[in-house]
Amino acid sequence: MVSPEDNTLGAVVRRYAAAWAANGMRAVVDCYHDDIVFHYFGRGPLAGVHRGKAACLAVLKQVREKTQRRLVEIRDVLVGETFGVVIAVEQFERDGATHVLERLLRYTVRDGRLAECWIYDEDQGLVDRLLA
Repeated sequence: MVSPEDNTLGAVVRRYAAAWAANGMRAVVDCYHDDIVFHYFGRGPLAGVHRGKAACLAVLKQVREKTQRRLVEIRDVLVGETFGVVIAVEQFERDGATHVLERLLRYTVRDGRLAECWIYDEDQGLVDRLLA
C-alpha cells in the first residue's frame, strides 16, 4: 500500500488506479490537479484538449452519460521517469450494444496530483462513434 504522503509519480498513479478500481470516485477526483489537462484523440465531439478540473470532470460526465462507461479491470500500471501509465479495460454501452476495449492513459504528475492525461483507445473509430 502506498502512503498518502508519498507524492512521487509512481505513488500518485498507483493511488489513482487503486481508487478507480475500488470505484472510489471521491478519491479519484482528489487525485486530479486543479489545472489538470485531458487530451482526447480522434474525431468525435469530445476530441481535443480540456483544461482544468471542472472541464475534465464535465467531459467524464458526458462520456458516462453517452456510454454508461464502466471499468472492467486495471490491467497494469507502468511508471517511468516522466510518465505513469494505466492500462485499463472498460465497457461502453450504447444503443443496446456492449463494447469492451483496452485503453491506455498516460499521466504526468505535479504537486502530488495528476496534471496531464493522454487517452489512447484500442479502437479510436469505435470510441468516436460511441461518443457522437
